[in-house]
Amino acid sequence: MTSGAVRRRPGASPLDAAGTDVPVGRPSRWSLLAALVVTVVVTVDLLGRGVLERMDLRVSEVVSAWDLEDSAAYWPVWAVTQLGGRGFILIVLAGLVGYLGWRFRTVVPLVRVLLALVLLTVVVYSFKYGTGRTAPAYPGSFFHRDGASYPSGHVANAVLMWGVARWQVVQYRLAAWVQRTARVLSVAGPVATGVAMVSLDFHWVTDAVVGAAVGLLLLGVVHLLDAVVLSRWVGARAGRSSA
Repeated sequence: MTSGAVRRRPGASPLDAAGTDVPVGRPSRWSLLAALVVTVVVTVDLLGRGVLERMDLRVSEVVSAWDLEDSAAYWPVWAVTQLGGRGFILIVLAGLVGYLGWRFRTVVPLVRVLLALVLLTVVVYSFKYGTGRTAPAYPGSFFHRDGASYPSGHVANAVLMWGVARWQVVQYRLAAWVQRTARVLSVAGPVATGVAMVSLDFHWVTDAVVGAAVGLLLLGVVHLLDAVVLSRWVGARAGRSSA
């Protein structure tokens, strides 16, 4: 007779009390639908030089008057934008996936991060060069081949990569304080990044909003690909059925 404890194979994901995989941080269908609608509606409005572009211009006029770039507040606010900076987040994730790979003898966290990074790069830069929107530093909002402001890559990066980080630390049941920190970063990181980028007049408001929406959509795609491809591949290698 066994004690009832479940012995997991190296690399297997943590299980809940019922013995099923725990989907951590997976965006709901409604949130993904809302993100898709926001992305489409805002993009169409901007390309049509609609009301949202006029709103962006008014906000930028107010922000420009603050002149944070030439004030003592510049560097502290700029530091906040790095919550969505690829370099800072990848340093954190490198340590995380390195630890998880060593502790659980699995490459799954690394593959998830690499998958997210590839999707982020392809999709965000396709948007940027496809729309060609200029940044607020230009005298107005224009759409031409030299523009690469829309959407905000920093905000998309913050939503997607901090979301993936939270997924990992909760699924692999790291310390409670690590899970709390990841949860805060997954929410506060994108918000703080967007506010800081707009405050410094680096991005338009709609750049930040659609950046968040695109990041959420990509997080949903990573979860989907993990469920239908990656997890089944890992299960097969561990001798488990795909079911």
